[in-house]
This record gives sequence, C-alpha cells and structure tokens, in this order.
Amino acid sequence: MMPTFDVPTAQDYARQGRLEEWIHAYLLGGSWANPGLSDGLKHQPRWWRGPLLLPLDHLARACGPEADSEYYVPLEGWSLRTRRLADGIVASGGTPLTIPPLIINYDNGVWSVRDGNHRHEAMRLLGWPEAWVLIWYNSLEEYQQDAGSFSR
Repeated sequence: MMPTFDVPTAQDYARQGRLEEWIHAYLLGGSWANPGLSDGLKHQPRWWRGPLLLPLDHLARACGPEADSEYYVPLEGWSLRTRRLADGIVASGGTPLTIPPLIINYDNGVWSVRDGNHRHEAMRLLGWPEAWVLIWYNSLEEYQQDAGSFSR
C-alpha cells in the first residue's frame, strides 16, 4: 500500500526507521515523480534528518527563474506554475502539514532544495515563513557537522 505524502506520515516513517522508504515511494509516485533523484540517492549511503520545520529563507532553491539557477526555468512558466500550485493549496485547504516535505541536500553549510523548488515558491507566495524538510547528508561527517544547527 502506498503511504500518504504528508508531514505526519513522513514523521511516522522516520520514527519507525523507515524514512528512506517513504522518500523513495514519494519520489517514484504520482505526477510529481522524480525518479532521477530517487536513483541518484541510491548510489551511496545517505544520512537523513527530519522532518524538520525550517525557515524558507534559509533554503537555497536549485531551480527557478534566476539567471544563476542550477536548473533555470523561464520566468513566465515559473510564475504560472507556482501561482497555480499556491492557488491549489488554498483551494484544497492545504496547510504546512499537508504539503509533502521538501527534500534538501546539505552541502558545505548550504541547505539546497533538490525536490520541491516549486512548492518552496508557492509557500513563499502564500506568506508561509517555514517549510517542513527532509535533509540528506552524503557522509556521517556532514551529518555531525550540521547537528549544531538543530541543538537550539
């Protein structure tokens, strides 16, 4: 049976030590599927943290209309898609808990959005200050290095 792709379900999977299972089910299902990311994540061991609630302005989008974006999207298409997504969240009564967590990569002190760039922008358009995230680390050293960010 396919899990629900919301924060409470991700939290349940994390408590059971099955977060990576939830992540791959999410990345391989539905119209939002990102099989390339799922495949890439399987190439080596990963260390995961989350779901955590983090400020949107602390997260670096990898995709967008900015000229220096890693994955450039023309402004017109970006604006249309993110506005429709924001409108859909409102129409469905969506809340930060009902939106799938963003999938983030920790890289040299930067939290980079690897899945959920459009959701990030839709949340910003809605005035939400924070987003639920799942952070992956490529080494135990990175995982430990970033631990201080969450010891408040």
